[in-house]
Amino acid sequence: MQAFPHGTTATPTAVAVPPSLALPVIESHFSRQLHPYWPRLQEKTRLWLLEKRLMPADKVREYADGLCYTDLMAGYYTDAPDEVLQAIADYSAWFFVWDDRHDRCVVHGRAGDWRRLKYRLHAALDAPRHHLHHPDPLVAGFADSVLRLYGFLPHTWNQRFARHFHAVIEAYDREFRNRTEGYVPGVEEYLALRRHTFAHWIWTDLLEASAGCELPDRVRKHPAYRRAALLSQEFAAWYNDLCSLPKEIAGDEVHNLGISLVTHEGMTLEEAVDEVRRRVEKSIGDFLEVEQEVLRFAEEIDDGTVRGKELSAAVRACTGNMRNWFSSVYWFHHESGRYMVDSWDDRSTPPYVTNEAAGE
Repeated sequence: MQAFPHGTTATPTAVAVPPSLALPVIESHFSRQLHPYWPRLQEKTRLWLLEKRLMPADKVREYADGLCYTDLMAGYYTDAPDEVLQAIADYSAWFFVWDDRHDRCVVHGRAGDWRRLKYRLHAALDAPRHHLHHPDPLVAGFADSVLRLYGFLPHTWNQRFARHFHAVIEAYDREFRNRTEGYVPGVEEYLALRRHTFAHWIWTDLLEASAGCELPDRVRKHPAYRRAALLSQEFAAWYNDLCSLPKEIAGDEVHNLGISLVTHEGMTLEEAVDEVRRRVEKSIGDFLEVEQEVLRFAEEIDDGTVRGKELSAAVRACTGNMRNWFSSVYWFHHESGRYMVDSWDDRSTPPYVTNEAAGE
């Protein structure tokens, strides 16, 4: 089944989902949404990547639209104000470029480059205004996107976002060391680390920016709300592992749930793939159950006061966007050139990355 018969990219192509990766429940129970601002979003993020020199002009021209980074965000935060969605989409595009730099630092043994970048990103997160003109485009682009995100909600939200992203940076550092040392983490260790490298709590924080409302702890930490948020992110991370396994095996990766299962649980590759898929399918079923609890909780919050109505509406909006994440992630993996390994000249080297050292 196809969500949009010809995809959402500028160049129409039919979207075919391989049977091994098809999830009928997503195609039937999670209707795909797309923010009406998407065409403009794609154009402006493309220009932002060029302006911030995050990708060479030829790479942007040839690959940016086909990578579908804006499609992913426009299918997630579907009711965000245009300005908020633009900031989120630019930040998301930056995140993918950062992930690629991290990968190239591992592949080419650039430990010093990675260490300097790590410290610079920590500094830019705490003082983005002071890093807007940093000579490394990745640092300057990060500062720009973070500063914009910091403008939508109160300082307490900014502090939480920063705390969560500091943890993401450190998790990427742990992954750098694991990969350079050839260390495959155990399953539970991997799952805990993955929640940070996939930035579970960052995308969840941004639900509040999309809704225009910072949720108080009593709402955000409510067991049903927190579980729904975690399940939507776990689905995304595990489905990503399922889809990217061929690419990561080709690149001698050590960070994939399937690889941890093979290494530490004695599974064959086929058994590991089946287990990852089982976890993916279970996360969907569990979300459908807890989603109803969250919606009942949203009704309880609405106590007739202005604040109660505001919080209730925000919880419903955040929950609706958690649901959107399932379909957006699913179709992204079958439309984005990021996962079309079989079309690459070198299965271990994505054609949209730059292999030269950067940021020095």
